Amino acid sequence: MRAVAKPVIGVVMYQTSNSKGQELVAQRMVKWFLRLGYEAYLITSIYHDGNEVVKRRVVETSLEGYVFQERDHVINLPTIRVDSYIAKWPPRRIMFKNFVDVLRRISENFGINSLITHSTLWNGPEDAAKYVMWRRMLRAFGLENADVFFAHMSHYQPPDPARYDVIERAYRLAWNHTVFPEIFKAANLILCVTPLEGEEMIRMGARPEQIYVFPGGIDDDEVSDLDAIDSSDFRVRYGIPDNAKIIAYLGTVEERKNPLAVVRVAKLLRNRRDVHFVIAGRPGDQWDDVVRESSGLTNVTLTGELSVEDKKKLIKEAYANIIMSKMEALGLTQLEFMYGGVPVITSAVYGQRWVVRDGVDGIHVNGPNDIEGAAKAVERLLDNPDERDRMGRNARERARQFLMSKLIRELAGVIEDFMN
Repeated sequence: MRAVAKPVIGVVMYQTSNSKGQELVAQRMVKWFLRLGYEAYLITSIYHDGNEVVKRRVVETSLEGYVFQERDHVINLPTIRVDSYIAKWPPRRIMFKNFVDVLRRISENFGINSLITHSTLWNGPEDAAKYVMWRRMLRAFGLENADVFFAHMSHYQPPDPARYDVIERAYRLAWNHTVFPEIFKAANLILCVTPLEGEEMIRMGARPEQIYVFPGGIDDDEVSDLDAIDSSDFRVRYGIPDNAKIIAYLGTVEERKNPLAVVRVAKLLRNRRDVHFVIAGRPGDQWDDVVRESSGLTNVTLTGELSVEDKKKLIKEAYANIIMSKMEALGLTQLEFMYGGVPVITSAVYGQRWVVRDGVDGIHVNGPNDIEGAAKAVERLLDNPDERDRMGRNARERARQFLMSKLIRELAGVIEDFMN
């Protein structure tokens, strides 16, 4: 009788984070594979939110090119941090050193037979594809007994000229045209956060049978007590009037997510005393502009980055969530608000127009610059509470489809079918 192979999973992401969507998805994958009884590891760099959490000298002098912590002191997961560096180009990206060989050693030492890579514009997915193809060649020559499962999740965002300058756009286009074909050759699955992304991957050369919709996923643990949590101190702490309905932005205060547009919506509605805007999130490249433009607006509160507990309190207190993003692959934060029964006003760019259904779970406006449309959407919900409540109920039901426990259980079944 043939032995049943059990997936041992390595999730590959260029760094860890407390707040960034792609990184959180990778971390949640590892967490929920473990929770469901699988052996799983996060394979990542020495960086957490751009800061070294393992000294470079430690990995540089290691015999294997990585260090392993059964419970990483930052994210509390089994984590393999490999030799890595922050690249000057493309900006903001982190690269792994000698990763094909390091990945070979990791796979041998930990018995990893299933790989899931994340993101684009860095060498992890490309090198993983090379490693997988090498293993398959060895198997074809009779030197390996087992295949390796490989899935890639790019969290794809089109190289839109409205979002990127011409140099970065050229680099992204070059990466797409040179690296994606190699990934498509090697991958068993291309994990796409929306069907829209799946269509884009097929246009770029993926086979339709490779496409697997995996919409990021809400961490069950982070939303399990949303209804029960006591949020009464949130308004007091931030001086928000009890009679004002909260329209909440939650995310990094950066240009891509466009919270400055939310400030401008608030400015149009500054004479309404029944509404208050909260902009919460870690300061990014638009923080100074948001601070300056919101100065003097009594209907806007900036909180900075919130703890997980305070984020739950904001969700519970919110009347509506607003996101005027210029680009959004999906929108994990929107799913969290929706799970809390909060409708979403969205710019409806890319994945947002799929996750939030217009007039059902929230309201679409005409893109990230439609300030007047967003202000009218806020007023529509303020003046029609029954409609707001209907959308909130629909939003909760939709978000329940995207719990990470459910998504990982289904994906694990697919991997097991492949392994056996």
